[in-house]
Amino acid sequence: MYIPAAFRETRPEVLHELIREHSFATLVSRVDGELFATHMPFLLDSTRGANGTLRGHMARANPHWRSFLQLQPERECEEALVIFQGPHAYISPNWYLAEQAVPTWNYSAVHAYGTPVLLDDWAHVRNLLEDTVQTFESGLPERWSTARAGEDYIARLGQAIVAFEIPITRLEGKRKLSQNRPSDIESAAAGLRAHGDATGQLVAEQMLHVARSLH
Repeated sequence: MYIPAAFRETRPEVLHELIREHSFATLVSRVDGELFATHMPFLLDSTRGANGTLRGHMARANPHWRSFLQLQPERECEEALVIFQGPHAYISPNWYLAEQAVPTWNYSAVHAYGTPVLLDDWAHVRNLLEDTVQTFESGLPERWSTARAGEDYIARLGQAIVAFEIPITRLEGKRKLSQNRPSDIESAAAGLRAHGDATGQLVAEQMLHVARSLH
């Protein structure tokens, strides 16, 4: 990912927070020599490995996971890329104090790299499914539990998925929030707060946070 110095984010806690808050990501790797992408949610275990470990599962009918079988120990490891996209918004030059300016787009993103490892043991797969349900049900007033479906039913459906982990070998973070225009960042954030949608409001708040750190 192209990351100008002004927009580079290297703090693990910031990158991990973005991964957790925007956990529906894009997994990209090669299948039969061609790039292949799967859109799916991930869990992050920040306690495992220097950069954390991603955990996820996909449908067994999806051919993507079969490429993981090609990663034999005697062969050079092939990395997969997982792209986490944070809030993003259009920035109008009309919101700048400077007269000479052009439109741009502000956004946050994290790229996580690593080699996928399949989980063959049902206990590990079952644990992943339980953690996934608990994670995404946690904010709901009435939480659904796998116990309501019954263990036999969960086990049958478990045969139709493939679970895996990706120990993160490297993380790249980019937060493009007008840091390169310190005299315009607050006015641009004000324009976005006045005219942006719900996602734009999040970007504006992030821009104002950056502006405070620049003072």
